[in-house]
Amino acid sequence: MATAAASAVRPSLGAAFRLTPSPSSIRISHQLLPLTRPMSTTAPLLKRHTYPGARSNKDMSKSRGQSALRRTGLRWRLSMSDDPLPKPRSREELPPVEVDPDHGLWDFFPNRETVAASPEDDMKHGRGWMVEELRGKSWEDLHRLWWVCVKERNRIATGAWERERGKMGFGKSEAQGRDREVRVTMRGIKHVLTERFYAWEDAVKLAESDPEIDLSGKGRAFTPREFLEEEAAEGKVVDYLVEEEVAEVKAEEKAVVPPPETNVQGEAARL
Repeated sequence: MATAAASAVRPSLGAAFRLTPSPSSIRISHQLLPLTRPMSTTAPLLKRHTYPGARSNKDMSKSRGQSALRRTGLRWRLSMSDDPLPKPRSREELPPVEVDPDHGLWDFFPNRETVAASPEDDMKHGRGWMVEELRGKSWEDLHRLWWVCVKERNRIATGAWERERGKMGFGKSEAQGRDREVRVTMRGIKHVLTERFYAWEDAVKLAESDPEIDLSGKGRAFTPREFLEEEAAEGKVVDYLVEEEVAEVKAEEKAVVPPPETNVQGEAARL
């Protein structure tokens, strides 16, 4: 009877164990459970209710919105409320903007009506200044010419940007040719200034070895020595001799007796 009862119980226990889920299946089900829920990245406590009678549910977390990996978050606090946002005014309601007619930004455009010069206008240019021509210019002239070239290059760059933004599809080659000649002039100006700088450096080296020049900034910068003083003295002697000769000539002229003057009109009257 005992064996029969045991054998009768075994099938029922086996069926009960088969109906009970295994630990692995329970673990998998717990892993899949969060994926079936709706995902939200908005914290429910961030919203500020402003209607009458609303309870205070301020979020006290200072790390809200902070990255868990880089520990970085928002640079400023955000405020979310039910208050209506202000609406911008229309352009017609705004007061007119006064523009200075002589403002410097007008130089970035060829004229007041267009934003970019036409290809025909860009082609109306001459050649750039040569180095030989720029060597005879003063510092003030080179300075003015340099800034004229800078303004011209700004004008060309503005036109190129406007053509690219508007997808016009023309005028690029003409603008590049004009810009090339302007850059030739600017390169020549820098070449001339570099030559003058090298010449100034050489002059400073010569002045440092010249005993007549004082570069300390105290007293006279140039003091002539004995040979210059001798030349000045010889010049004074020459001037004195010339003055003596002039005085002798004047004395000889006074000593000469002039011929008697004849009164032609008196003689004619007597006749």
